[in-house]
Amino acid sequence: MLEEAGATRLEAAEEKGKAGPSPQQEVACCIVGGGPAGLMLGLLLARQGISVRVLEAHGDFDRDFRGDTVHPSVLEIIDQLGLSEGLLALSHSRVQQFSLQTDEGLLELTDFRLLPTRYPYMMLVPQVDFLSFLAREAQRWPAFQLEMGARVEELLEEEGRIVGVRYRTREGWREVRALLTVAADGRFSRVRQLAGLQPVKTSPPVDVLWFRLPRQPEDQLGSGGRSLRGRTVVVLERGSYYQIGYLIPKGGYQRLHQAGLAALRQELASFFPPELAARLETLQEWKQIAVLTVESSYLKRWYRPGLLLIGDAAHVMSPVAGVGINYAIEDAVVAANILSGPLKRGVVSCDDLARVQRARLWPTRLMQRVQEQLQKRVLVPGLLKEEKPFHLPAWFRWLLRRRLVRLLLAHFIGLGIPRVRVAV
Repeated sequence: MLEEAGATRLEAAEEKGKAGPSPQQEVACCIVGGGPAGLMLGLLLARQGISVRVLEAHGDFDRDFRGDTVHPSVLEIIDQLGLSEGLLALSHSRVQQFSLQTDEGLLELTDFRLLPTRYPYMMLVPQVDFLSFLAREAQRWPAFQLEMGARVEELLEEEGRIVGVRYRTREGWREVRALLTVAADGRFSRVRQLAGLQPVKTSPPVDVLWFRLPRQPEDQLGSGGRSLRGRTVVVLERGSYYQIGYLIPKGGYQRLHQAGLAALRQELASFFPPELAARLETLQEWKQIAVLTVESSYLKRWYRPGLLLIGDAAHVMSPVAGVGINYAIEDAVVAANILSGPLKRGVVSCDDLARVQRARLWPTRLMQRVQEQLQKRVLVPGLLKEEKPFHLPAWFRWLLRRRLVRLLLAHFIGLGIPRVRVAV
């Protein structure tokens, strides 16, 4: 009873604090979410003297198994900003080509070395390091402010227009009023929920187990995929370790957990050379394994008056081809290109926000449709056949042997269609 009374008093105190006056700030643009999209947009706007405040709910950027594949398209954007030297100084690894080992032999899926770019590779860098890098560069500009541990709980609305947010910190409730509020707070977007926007889900029936295995300098296994006996493993070479993704049917984790870690290690062993299979013994606790839900979705409308959604808040990308970070950053670049002028003039209309959506919706949906087809025709059928080998169509294998097809695929994945560049 005492605990219940204490909880009631605490809730009442919080509601009282929420109802009372909150310290207010005013900026041109309030960005909710300090991920790749939010920090890049903040950096681009602050470079032009546009006042920006980025609110990040977490106290730091250090969360494991987040996307960390930076494609040539983003490396070119970083280069345009004159920041490539600093980014490449971070500890990272590079993937120049990606192959898939199947029951029918080896398939070369894409080769970034064919691309006409200074950065013919995919950069693998821990997202904590990448986000810290973007934050440091953005904080060099006086117009940029970043507040960590700021959880947005309410949208401020006046006469049908979003005019800012109310958020909670350890010190209490605060408000930011802004000409434009941008939601870049990820696939579980709180702002999207508060705005009453519902995404259209296109999730495939598959999940992924992510874990790490030690890597030795003499190891010959590079990054790539292995689809054998109806199961698929993705291997990313990360310097001192391998990051492994194991595709399982939706809801299949419970079965694996009940069977035990020893059974999972045995199930995985055949995917790897003997020396690497032996390192599966390093998996001794289930907490070493993260279960990620593979999903994709999109909003039919990315905006309301005074509010724009970008990145995963507007469209969740499947992990196929690892394009999530890149599409989020490209959203930010296009938003900055289109909205910098209106923000400087002090008037951001729904037409301006609609221009951002029009520019980014079709590339996003095109990539999602390609991902859906790969999942439907290549990944998911094998999972549902209970370890029976699946066969890719002969015409598909023939296409992948053509250099022009591999170039087009590398361009589509690596540089994007259309290519996004910083215009302001």
